[in-house]
Amino acid sequence: MSSGNTEKKSQKNQDDEVRLPDPIAFSRAMTEAWERALPLMKEYMERYSGDFENQSFDPFNVRQAYLDFLEKVSEDPQHVIRLQSEYWNSWMHIWQESMLKFLGEPAEDVIKPADKDRRFRAPEWQENAVFDFIKQSYLLTCQSMTKMIEETQGLKEEDKRKLEFYTQLFANALSPSNFVMTNPEVLKETISTGGDNLIKGLQNLLEDLERGHGELSISTTRYEVFKLGENIATTPGKVVYQNDLMQLIQYEPVTKEVFEKPLLITPPWINKYYILDLKAENSFIKWAVEQGFTVFVISWVNPDKKLAQKRFEDYMEEGIITALNQIEAITGQSSVNAIGYCLGGTLLTITLSYLASQKQAERIHSATFFTTLIDFENAGDMKLFMDDAQIELMDKAMAETGMLSGKQLNKTFSLLRANDMIWSFVINNYLMGKEPFPFDLLFWNDDATNMPAAMHSFYLRKMYRDNVLKDPGGIRMYDTPIDVSQIKTPSFFLSTREDHIAPWRATYAGAKLFAGKVKFTLAASGHTAGVVNHPDRNKYCYWSSNDLPGTPEQWLDSAKEFQGSWWPYWLKWIKPRNGKMVQARKITKFIEKAPGSYVKMRYL
Repeated sequence: MSSGNTEKKSQKNQDDEVRLPDPIAFSRAMTEAWERALPLMKEYMERYSGDFENQSFDPFNVRQAYLDFLEKVSEDPQHVIRLQSEYWNSWMHIWQESMLKFLGEPAEDVIKPADKDRRFRAPEWQENAVFDFIKQSYLLTCQSMTKMIEETQGLKEEDKRKLEFYTQLFANALSPSNFVMTNPEVLKETISTGGDNLIKGLQNLLEDLERGHGELSISTTRYEVFKLGENIATTPGKVVYQNDLMQLIQYEPVTKEVFEKPLLITPPWINKYYILDLKAENSFIKWAVEQGFTVFVISWVNPDKKLAQKRFEDYMEEGIITALNQIEAITGQSSVNAIGYCLGGTLLTITLSYLASQKQAERIHSATFFTTLIDFENAGDMKLFMDDAQIELMDKAMAETGMLSGKQLNKTFSLLRANDMIWSFVINNYLMGKEPFPFDLLFWNDDATNMPAAMHSFYLRKMYRDNVLKDPGGIRMYDTPIDVSQIKTPSFFLSTREDHIAPWRATYAGAKLFAGKVKFTLAASGHTAGVVNHPDRNKYCYWSSNDLPGTPEQWLDSAKEFQGSWWPYWLKWIKPRNGKMVQARKITKFIEKAPGSYVKMRYL
C-alpha cells in the first residue's frame, strides 16, 4: 500500500515537473523564423505597397459612427458619470469577492460569461482567484462599453448596430484568453513543455503566413486529411453537363424504382455544394437518393477574372434554367421539384417569378428553400458590411481583379463569429502549439469561391442595400420585372433558429410574400448544422405549423415542436408532389465522375 502511494506521488511529481526552455532549440527556432519571415514580408509589401496611397484606412466605414457617438456622449456628461460610477462600484464588488476567494472564503460571481461563451470553460477561470478576477474584470468592462453605446441617445439605429458590432470585435480581440500570461491553460502548457508550445505555435503561424503568401490565413482544420471524391463528397454520380458557370451532377440510383419527378438542388455559389454531401453519415444527397429521388445538383465554377462580366441573369439562365433543360433531355420530365440553399434559394425565387412571367411556372412543381433570404430588411450582421462606402470600396477592388476573392468573403464570415472562427484557432494553433482538429465542416467552410464582379455588385446593391427583391418589379431579369408576390408554386421553407447569416425572422418575412401555399419550418442550431442533420443522429429538434400569421413570434407560438431531424418531415411534405414510381434511371452518357472538376478549383 505504501509502495503504491509512493509510486503515485512520484508519478504526480513527474507530471507537475517544470521543464526549462532549451536555449539551443529556442535560438534555432528563432533563426528559422526570421529566415522564413523575410521573404514573406517582402512578398506582402510588394503586393500591397504599390497602391498604398489609394488604400482605405477605414474599410468598414466605422470612423464617422464613432465620431458621432463621441459627440453624443459629450453632450450628456451626467450620463457618462453615472455609467462610470456604476462601473467602478461593480469593479470594487469584484475586487471584494476576489479577496474572499483568495482567502479561501465563499464568494459570489458579480458577472458570469454567457452560456455559449467557450473561452472561460477551463476550471482555473472559476477556481483560481487571480484568473477569476481577470475574467470578471474583462466581462464587466465589455458590458460597460456595450451599455454606453446602448444608452446613448440620438444615434441612428444603423450606426448603433455598427458600433455595438465593432466594439464587440475589439473587446473579443482583447480577451484575456488570447494572451499567454492571462490564459491559465496556455500558461500550464508553457510551463509543462518548457515553452515548446510557443515555438511550435510560431512555426504554425509562419506556415499560415506562407499559405496566405504573406497575409495571415488561419488554419481551421487539417486540409491534407480531406480529399474530394475520396473521403468527402463521395456519393456516386456523374457530371452529365457543363458550361462555363456550372457542372450538372446526376447521382446514381440505389433503388429499383424512383420518383417520377427529378429533384434539382441549387446550392449557393459563395460556397460549394458538398455541404450537402460531406460524408456518408450526414449526406443529404445520399439520403435523398436512398429515399428514391433522382437527384441532380448544380456544382458552380470557382470563377476567375475571365468571368468578371457574368451577371445575376447568367446564373439564372446558365444555371437553373439550363439545368432544367438538361434534366428534361435526360429524363423526359419537363417538371422537377427544386431545392435552393441560401443564395441558391434567392436565385430559385427569382427563377420562379421569371418562369411564371414566361408562362412556364409548371417547370418547377414544388420549391424548397433552405435558409433563404428574400426580404433583406432584417438580414442580420451581414448588412453591416453593405453600406454605400463599403460597396464602392469592393467595386474598386473588383474592378482591378474582375472578382471578389473567396478569401475576402471568408474573412467577412469569420468576423461574424470571431471568437469561434478566429480567436479559438489563434489560441489552439499559435499559443498552445497544436494542430487544428480535422473537421469536414471547417474544410468546406474554408473552401470559399470567388464572386464575379458584375453579379456580386448587383447582388449587394439590389438585395442587401436596397432590399428591392421583395417589391414588385424591384429587379429585372432580361428586362422582365420580377414579382415574387405572384409565385404560386407550393413551397417549403426551412430556416434555423440560431442562423447568423439568414436570421429566421427575416426568412419568415420572405416566406409570407408568396401567393401560393407555403409551409414554414424552423430547425434548431445554425446555418449549416441545422440543415445538415441526418435522422440517424437523432439530434436537435424542429418546429412547424400550417399557419403563417403576421409575425414570426405569433408563428412560433402556434408551432408544434418535434424531436429529431426535419428531413423525414420534409419527405412527408414532398412525397405527394413526386409523381408515380418509375424504373430507376441509369446514367449512360457523362463527362466525368462526381464530384467533378469544378468543385476542386481552389483559389485560397
